[in-house]
Amino acid sequence: MMTNTRLPKLDTLNMVTLGMLMALQLVLSRFSVGSNLIKVSFTFLIVALIAKWYGPWWGMMTAVVFDVVGTLISGGPYFVGFTVSAVLGSLTYALFLYGKPVTWVRVILASVVIAVVVNAILNTWWVTIMYHTPFWSLLPARVIKQLIVTPLQIVLVYWLLNSQMIKMVQARLKG
Repeated sequence: MMTNTRLPKLDTLNMVTLGMLMALQLVLSRFSVGSNLIKVSFTFLIVALIAKWYGPWWGMMTAVVFDVVGTLISGGPYFVGFTVSAVLGSLTYALFLYGKPVTWVRVILASVVIAVVVNAILNTWWVTIMYHTPFWSLLPARVIKQLIVTPLQIVLVYWLLNSQMIKMVQARLKG
């Protein structure tokens, strides 16, 4: 049995909405809360929303575009590992949330997988490669950050995806 591996087609409304969400993600990426040790950006909310509404294929594609464009705009060094992380984060949200009800269990599982695999392990590894720093000396601080930030992300993703406004917009997009 063959599975459908084609990219789902978007109508004009969904294409414009996806473009607006990507633009919002770029704007949100310029703002963060916290100290130098623990900075939190709210772009994860847009990643989760795109994954919920548009699924894994569009989520992963927008993650690639956002990562590359965001890096070019910021003037920072580009590293493909962070693009891989962005894709895996979006894919994780989509696997747990796309076409499924948003429950605490689903949001917690998606957020914990992203926190452990993508943020703590992979992103620490990418930083180690880029800046020639010892992985094991960076990992504890990055794990502590995830222990602090992940519960906040869980609550915000759950709240956003279950808000009446988001549900109304989603119903409109499904037409």
